[in-house]
Amino acid sequence: MTITTRLATFDDIHFLQQLIALSVRGLSTAYNTPSQIDSALKYIFGIDTQLIIDGTYYVAMVNDTIVGCGGWSKRNTLYGGDQHKDVVDPLLDPAIDAARIRAFFVHPDWARRGVGSHIMKVCESAAQSNGFKSFQLGATLPGVPLYEVMGYTVVEHINQPMPNGEALPIVKMQKLLS
Repeated sequence: MTITTRLATFDDIHFLQQLIALSVRGLSTAYNTPSQIDSALKYIFGIDTQLIIDGTYYVAMVNDTIVGCGGWSKRNTLYGGDQHKDVVDPLLDPAIDAARIRAFFVHPDWARRGVGSHIMKVCESAAQSNGFKSFQLGATLPGVPLYEVMGYTVVEHINQPMPNGEALPIVKMQKLLS
């Protein structure tokens, strides 16, 4: 099986929104309640179009099938789609700030087959090429094992409140390059 990546485009957004919902509903049930999942899909998870504009969001493909997505950012936002982030999203300074690893979602049929780690390597390489020497991410609980294997360590546990009173567990993680 060969996994390839390409930059995401605005034409991908509708399909990627469907992929995100499938991923979250298929891979989060052992970690989150149905109400947390529904709320997170409404209030947090989604496409951050700034990543597409910046050319830092990728789709992973096997043959002609999109099987996952993920990206990195040179901006301050740590997690969340357009509906979750602040309007102003300032640029980071690669000399002192960590690049943000963002919005990783894998279709449940392709989970644990190397898709996430493939996208991670693409993102880390691109961020390094842009001068970043460290990375941060906001992991959902199903993603923590992958990120630990990829060399990330836990910095903080966050209970992200949502407008309907639910809260989503997020694990802030980091990786420093040697």
